[in-house]
Amino acid sequence: MPRKAASGAGKRRDARQAIIESALSLAASRGWARVGLGDIAEAAEVSLAELRAEFPSKSAIVAAYTADIDRAVLAARDPEMAGRPATERLFDVLMKRFDLLNAQREGVAAIVRSAPSNLEGVLCGSLAMRRSMRWMLEAADLSSAGLRGELRVSALNALYLSMLRVWLHDDSDDMARTMAVLDRRLRRLDRLTRSLCRVAPRRDWRDTPAAEEAG
Repeated sequence: MPRKAASGAGKRRDARQAIIESALSLAASRGWARVGLGDIAEAAEVSLAELRAEFPSKSAIVAAYTADIDRAVLAARDPEMAGRPATERLFDVLMKRFDLLNAQREGVAAIVRSAPSNLEGVLCGSLAMRRSMRWMLEAADLSSAGLRGELRVSALNALYLSMLRVWLHDDSDDMARTMAVLDRRLRRLDRLTRSLCRVAPRRDWRDTPAAEEAG
């Protein structure tokens, strides 16, 4: 049954959030491949027309959830991290992201597992993930602009995708394994960057703040 009428923008925000939460909950309980748009509408208590007005596809719902996580990470930026090494800033940003994802861990896991059989999801998810990693770089005060920025996005995207698997299999209460592996892989990426800079000496991605490059 559709939700009772509420006022304008508030109603739309409520419906949008209900749709996202219902989609993730259904993914966790049934598996993402078995969840239909009608199932999501029913669980969210919206009509199919209301669902279509908000999202054109299941992939769009996932992209919206990803964008919500981006905004939450950006809102939680720690000003005390300014001036710290880039690896520490990225560690802080990515651990904030995993902490936020924990609330929908089973749903996220179901969506990740469905990727091999979901071409649309893979294509849309790849674009959404690159957008997210661009914002995560900016959250860590690393510019995502230009060719160097694109290389940073690609490197961080690859690292994050590898870390998703680690996080999904981390059953510790404090994400100790995720933190340990992330720290190790960021240090490895840092060493690789240093090596590349010896070949082509110039200021590298590790220490170039976004604001400085923009200026």
